[in-house]
Amino acid sequence: MRKVIAHSRRTGGAGPAPGGGPETGSGDAAFDPALALPKKRSLAIAGHRTSITLEDAFWRELKATAEEQGRTVAALVAEIDAARGPAGLSAAIRVYLLGKKARAVASPPEAY
Repeated sequence: MRKVIAHSRRTGGAGPAPGGGPETGSGDAAFDPALALPKKRSLAIAGHRTSITLEDAFWRELKATAEEQGRTVAALVAEIDAARGPAGLSAAIRVYLLGKKARAVASPPEAY
């Protein structure tokens, strides 16, 4: 497989061509570059407003997770914030969501 290299606008260096996506070797990578774009949103957590920047894919997963748990995004983020320790909030959210997905893959629900 040939990898196409394009000039990166951000760093001035080389990088994958726009829309090229990561190579997986299978040729069927489902990568939507729009989901990688960061979005900043404001939430009220523990009585104060804070801005969080996450890629759109993480915002979608965060919203879906909150809905699955029957609570608001702000309530879920407040729980993550309280448990995050020294990590940045955006990073803690990403790690939380990744861990949730990993646990779901490791132990899928039993069929009835």
